[in-house]
Parts: sequence; C-alpha cells; structure tokens
Amino acid sequence: MNKKRYIIALRTCVALLFMGAFFTRCANIMTPQGGPKDTIPPVIVKLQPDNFTTEFKGNKVYIEFNEFVQIKDQSKEFFTSPAMKKLPLISTRGKGIVITIRDTLKENTTYALDFGSAIRDNNEGNPLNAMRYVFSTGKEVDSLMCSGYTADSYTADSVSRTFIWFYIADSLPDTPDYDSTIFNRKPDVIARAQNNGIFIAQNLKPVNYRVYAFGDKNDNMMYEAGTDMVGIIDGVYNPATMPEFGIWFDSLRMYPSAEPQLYFRMFTDKAFKNQRLVEAQRPLQKKALLYFNTANPDVESIRFDSIPEDKVLYDPQTRGKDTVALWFNVPAENLPDTIKGEITYFRHDSVRRYVKTSEPLKLAWKLIESKDEQRAREKEEKEREKAEKEGREYVAPEKPNPFKYTLSTQGEFNPEQGFTLKLDFPAVQFDSASVSLVKLIGDTNEEKPVGRRFIRDTLDMGRWKIDAEWEDATKYRLLIPQGAITDIMGYQNDTIKMDLASFDPEKFATVVIDVKGEPNKKYIIQQTDASGKMQQEVKGVETGKYRIRFVPAGEIRLRVIEDTNGNGEWDAGNVVERLQPERAEMYINDRGEDLFATKMNWEIEIAMDMSKIFVPMTMENLIKILDDKENSRLKKLYEEMLKKQAQGDKNQNQNSQQSGGMMGGMGGMFNTGGLQQMTGGMGTQRMQ
Repeated sequence: MNKKRYIIALRTCVALLFMGAFFTRCANIMTPQGGPKDTIPPVIVKLQPDNFTTEFKGNKVYIEFNEFVQIKDQSKEFFTSPAMKKLPLISTRGKGIVITIRDTLKENTTYALDFGSAIRDNNEGNPLNAMRYVFSTGKEVDSLMCSGYTADSYTADSVSRTFIWFYIADSLPDTPDYDSTIFNRKPDVIARAQNNGIFIAQNLKPVNYRVYAFGDKNDNMMYEAGTDMVGIIDGVYNPATMPEFGIWFDSLRMYPSAEPQLYFRMFTDKAFKNQRLVEAQRPLQKKALLYFNTANPDVESIRFDSIPEDKVLYDPQTRGKDTVALWFNVPAENLPDTIKGEITYFRHDSVRRYVKTSEPLKLAWKLIESKDEQRAREKEEKEREKAEKEGREYVAPEKPNPFKYTLSTQGEFNPEQGFTLKLDFPAVQFDSASVSLVKLIGDTNEEKPVGRRFIRDTLDMGRWKIDAEWEDATKYRLLIPQGAITDIMGYQNDTIKMDLASFDPEKFATVVIDVKGEPNKKYIIQQTDASGKMQQEVKGVETGKYRIRFVPAGEIRLRVIEDTNGNGEWDAGNVVERLQPERAEMYINDRGEDLFATKMNWEIEIAMDMSKIFVPMTMENLIKILDDKENSRLKKLYEEMLKKQAQGDKNQNQNSQQSGGMMGGMGGMFNTGGLQQMTGGMGTQRMQ
C-alpha cells in the first residue's frame, strides 16, 4: 500500500540540515581526553544576523560554534545561490567564522551561502555537512523546494556532487532546437546533490523553471561540454505544482536526503564540445598526429605541397576518436624535414557556430636519439673503428626485427567473436593468400584447411580481424610466413606461428533470455561482470529467445539499452538540441536481484519484459528503484560487517560489540524496506 508523501517547510528543512550536529550532541556525553575518538561535528550556537533575515543591508555574517573550527576545501565545497561575481571571503574569528560579502547584491533576491562540508572541527576534522545560511534583500524569503536524483544514464549508478541550475523560464528565449542557456547565462538558483545523487533545492519561487544538472569536474562552476557530465529536464518545471515529497536526515551518511521529484539522466555531451584543431605533431618521420578538441572531427580535405593525396593514410587513433594519425606512404628519403600543407574542416567559431575553415599545417620532424640509442650507436662506431685498425672486416650485430604485432588471444578465444591481429604500424602490403589456417584433428593433429579472410578495422588501420567459420572446442594453427606483411615503415614480419583453441562450451555457462519487446522497438542486451564491465552483447533484440554463450562462471549482470535509432550502439544526448540519451537500465528480476550466479556447463533462463524495464520514470517508480538500491547497499554493508565478526579478530570483536545495535537496526530495515526507515526515528513533518 502506498504511503502518503509529505513535503517539509523551508525553515524546518534548514533546521533539519543542522539537526545532525545537535541531535548527535544530545545523544552523546563528552569523554575525558584519552577516551574514544571524537566523531561529533561542530554545533551552531549563534547566528548574526539570524538565518532567514529579510531586507538584508549589511555585508557581514557571523556564525559561532561550540568549538574552534577550520575551513577546508573551500573552493570545492562553498558556493552561493545565485552565483556572485566575487565570492565572499570566509575567515575564522574565535569559535566562529566571518563571511564578508564583496559583491553588489540584487534587490528583492533570496541568497543562500552553501558551505557543503567545508566547516570542520579543529581537532578531528569532523565536518558539519549541509550547512547553509539564507537571507533576502527583499521583504520575504523564497520558500519553495524541490528534490531530485542524478544518475549516470549508461551505468545507472548515482552521480554525486552534481550542481543543479534553475533558470526562470520567462527570462529565457524559446529556442527548443538550439538551447545554449547553460553556456552563456547565470542560473537564478543553484543546488548540489549529495554523494548518493539526491539533491534538495531550496529557496525557489512559484514560477516555471528550466532546469539543468552538471558535474563540475574542474571545480570552476562552469559547464564544459565534453568534459562535464550533464543532464536536462524536458519542458519546464514549477515547484508549486509538483507532487509532495518526503525528507529526512540520513543518520548513516550524516546528511539530508529525500524522495526525488525530478530525475536527471546524466551523460557526457561530446557532440557539442567546442571543436577545433588543438595541435599538430610529427613524432615519426612517416607519422603525424592531429589533436582535436572533441571526437569525430569533420575533415573535408588535407593536402600537402610535397605528398600526393593518395599517399596519405587517414587513421583515427583513439577510442574517443579525437586524435587522427596521418601516415605518409612514400620512401623516407623523399620526405622533407618540414612538411607544409593545409587542412579544411568544420569547427566552432567564437559564437558557437559550426563553420568550415581552412588552416595551414606545418609538420616538422627531427631525428632525436634516446640515450639507449645513442649508447648503442657509439658502441657500434667504436667496434667498427677497432675492426678497421686491426685490418679485419666489421660485421654489424644482428638487430631485433622492428616489426611489432600482438594477437588478441593468448591461445584460447571465443568462437563467436574470433580474434584480431594488431600491428604497430599500418600495413601497406598484406599477402593474405600466403597465410595458412588449419584445424587440428584428433590425437595426431591432422591438419585440415579452414577458409578464412582478413578484415581491416575501419576505425583502426593497424587492426585486422581474422574471420572464419569457427567451431566449438577445436584446435587451430595459424601460420603467417615471413615477409607476408609489410608495414608503412618498411618493416616486414618474421614467421608468425601460433596454436589456438576455441572455447569449450562445457567450461562456460549459457544465458537464455526470453524477451518480450515493445512493437517497432529494438534493444541491446549486454552481459557484464559483477562490476558492470561489458563482456558480451547482443544487438538488434526484439521479441524472442536469445542465447549468450561462453559466459564465465561467477556472477554477472545484464544491461539493457533501448536502441531508439536502431544503430546497434548506445547514444548519448545533446544538450543544445535538448535530446535525452538512450535509456540504459540494469536488469532487476521480480525478487529485486540484479546479480546472477553462473556455473560451468550450466544454463540459466531469464525472462525480460521490456515494458517493465523501461517503465516511465514517475516519482513513484523512481522511489521504488532507489529503495531497492538502498536496501541492497545496506544488506551488503551488513554482510561485510558479519564477515569481519567471523574473523575472530580481537579488535573487530570489540568493534562489533559497540556496533551491535546498529546492525540490529539495519536488519530491521530489510524487513520493513524503504528509504523512510533511514530517518533514525526522526520521521517527516507536514507543511502547514
């Protein structure tokens, strides 16, 4: 049965933010020096002027505590809402702090000074979390609140410490197809999520807001596309029209928490990072590197004065695809020390327009010896001189073949995936007809030829996939004769010979997934390890049964992606176009389990109803998801504590006696369920 949700008033909320310190202080008696470590945060005993002061005219605020305090990580923890051009100065005075406001304050505006966990006691560094001071330059304090949750749109994990920016919608231009608000405007209200991804935004007006969230990776209070994660809310939001929500003090984490009204699916928007050519280098005589500011540069042409266009190989070098390699397929003696040319590509100008531009290229190269190379050369020269003086012929020592390669397998491979050959430098000649691939049959290893082909990776010119009709639990022998491959540096391979074996299905598990899909929709199912790292995936999933073979014994998870455009990939969003990322959810069964055990030569069956996995994210559904996550987290914590008890360590035994009450309370949470059990008996209060 659904419980009625309550919303808390602003003043009650702020009291709750400080309550952790007061509440803990009341429940504990100070011990003499030499007793247990102090874990109690500072307590506020005086505010001057009072919190929620109206018609604020001064420029100083004094906050006094019951003990001496320090200010730590101010640049990361402290911020103002709305943002001030000049941040206030914070200094200690006695057992208190003095905040000096240096900015010119706006009329009829509610301000909040948010200290995060910057205020700590002097001795043990215990933080006073969520400390906040509010005042208004007008006759009233804006008093509405909202709550929300920020999560990684791909991993579904919470994203901590994100900033939430609120803009009054009426003050913004209506440009749904090109929304640059977050780049060039200052927000009207700022909030920040806690470590669990939950935020409580305060001091809002009963008006429509456009809302954004971003992770401030560089701690500069500026959203940087392609670097910071970002989340957007479709349409506008008015706190006065949203459903009620519960709020409580999380006594385990020691900060406030709440039921979320808003849900941000965070993503990294690489599509709108300012594109430009950052740098051009020539690390090798036949190789140049072009570094771009973001992925997938739109290059129209590259030309050089001294090299024909068809002799320049274009090769993306990184998985992020923000670096391009140019390989010069001409004899080294024909390459000048400085290659001049021009690149024509699309970049963002100073007003973020995407325009075609041409820039000169100047690629200089100079042979620079390493110390080891210098020593080797000098040694060889001395030996040659010595041989000449002695009247004998000098025979240079044989040097190792500079041709380098790696195979993606060490001997065993998944027959459904095959394996790859990776060269250090792109091949300009590959006599694949000379390559031998045979199947080894029986105890005598009788050789039977196997049809195969080599496919060059379109995103990596040095990578070749070896494609064949692989069989399970079968031995193979690969032979690439000497000189079959010539790379762009002119190096040739020595004989490459390797015995391989495809996986034996009896040594692995098989996962059978019975999918009930939505009409005209496709999905991607990824099998991951327990940590969420993807191991295998099935694309183009619709209604029907799908088998994932060769699953290692252990524990796995399943990630499901709603492939909206059917391209077989998870696609992030675009903040400018207000495009949400494709939904990705970790599969949870009806018993609330997301971790599944697998065994060798064992088959497990899983039923997936996509309508349940991708249920519309209402407040009620989101609360249930977070309840399940929290209960799972507490259960794991409880199990870890039990393991420590079982070790029989004396120190652990002493600790377990002290924490027995807490563990008992946690055990009760699993029976009753729900985030509201985290209130520590404090409960919620109804707004009058």
